[in-house]
Amino acid sequence: MKKRHIFFISVVCMLSVAGCTDDFLDVPPQGQLTPSDYFSSSSDASTEVVNAVYNALLQTNVHGFPWLGVASITSDDADKGSSPGDTGTDKNLLNNFTFTPEAVSFDNVWEGNYIGVMRANYALNTIPNLTVEASLKKRLIGEASFLRAYFYWNLVRCFGGVPLITFVPDPSNEAQKELSRTRATADEVYAQIILDLSTAVDSLTTLSELPELELGRATSGAALGLRAKVYMYMGEWENAAADARSVIAQGEYSLDTPYENIWREVGENSSGSLFEVQCRGLTPNTAIGGFTETQSIRGQFGWGFNTPTQDLWDAYPSGDTRRAATFIVPSETLWDGVVVISNTENPYYNYKAYVSRTKETYNGDAWQTNKNYRVLRYADVLLILCEALYHTDPSSADIYTYLSQVRERAGLSSVTSADFSSQQALLDEILLERRLELAMENDRFFDLIRQGWQYDSSIPILALGVNKNKDSEFLWPKNALFPIPQKQRQLSGGLLTQNPGY
Repeated sequence: MKKRHIFFISVVCMLSVAGCTDDFLDVPPQGQLTPSDYFSSSSDASTEVVNAVYNALLQTNVHGFPWLGVASITSDDADKGSSPGDTGTDKNLLNNFTFTPEAVSFDNVWEGNYIGVMRANYALNTIPNLTVEASLKKRLIGEASFLRAYFYWNLVRCFGGVPLITFVPDPSNEAQKELSRTRATADEVYAQIILDLSTAVDSLTTLSELPELELGRATSGAALGLRAKVYMYMGEWENAAADARSVIAQGEYSLDTPYENIWREVGENSSGSLFEVQCRGLTPNTAIGGFTETQSIRGQFGWGFNTPTQDLWDAYPSGDTRRAATFIVPSETLWDGVVVISNTENPYYNYKAYVSRTKETYNGDAWQTNKNYRVLRYADVLLILCEALYHTDPSSADIYTYLSQVRERAGLSSVTSADFSSQQALLDEILLERRLELAMENDRFFDLIRQGWQYDSSIPILALGVNKNKDSEFLWPKNALFPIPQKQRQLSGGLLTQNPGY
């Protein structure tokens, strides 16, 4: 497959603002053009200011080691890994739910995603006032809206209600400063996410309409797919089903890529992917810092964190090819001929994070390796539709059609209504398929929490408190949300309230 990327660049330092604090209100740009000078002199300003929003996706704090700790190591799919004495700063605390608001990973994730929010705000505030061809302006506004929704999606799943900032703060405006330090409700954040995604749906082109050199930018399919997922989390099943069906109806996506190839270089931007963070491993490197090295085989290639659990291994049925594509085991010969050492520190490693040093783009920098981050896949959309139809049209044959498509690619048999003794058995299978299809893709913890309040409040307790490990201190409903970072509460002057139980 021809390898194609779009590379996102940052244009001005002031777009690197972090957090909801005075810090991002008071730092002037240094050693560069002022915004007014820049935008009056650059014919590509509108595109570049949106490229800066995409660039925020490459931050370690958004998709790197802190995110792996918060979104994956907390789940029953993953353990801390590494060696017992290597805590990863706070990954041992995340693994066992013994963390406090001072845990640095929470602050990292908060700051990284707010950098993205503020860059998106800057783009959305600037582009309408620029002289830009109308269709390009519309598309760029759609892209920035999509990305702002994504950053807020990460924040609301982690922390619940957070400051809802949709403007570029004026340092002299006390009301804006206070609003930037005050939590909106989770419902208000979700409403803004839906509003932004709706703007994106109406403004973006389909994948096939996107110029080849622009591959990697958000499309209407990506916006519909993410909105379907957000609606699923909100329990708005009719809307989730409608958006998932709209993605399918576009005819742009398929499950043609073999499962084991999805996370290799040959599988980047394939027909099964709605949105990926674009990375490259050339010089100069542009990648999610540490994404691969922190998860690679300890003692051979990397640090060995975020390792798949025995519980996840045991969840795969016989013949399911997804297990071999997800797990690296000691002494295994990998797809590129590399033999894993026999005396690994951990029993399993994450195959989806592996980068070949001989068969893929690699220039020797293990920290900045070429590895696109898959944000949203077509299989996810199909499973969203299955779950939504379970709630809205449980007799629909489409449930079995799309469930079977996902299963068949994994080497499993198709299913019909006759294979399930009850509706509960069908739901269990849909949720199991979500786990196995999306394993180690940073969805499982949030899925468990969602399933806990939508179906049975005991599910997160069982999954995270029993199956994970004996030392887990998971408490429901306290740990359904993570604590507001203590650093951010201090910077807000106490205006940021804490989540219950912390």
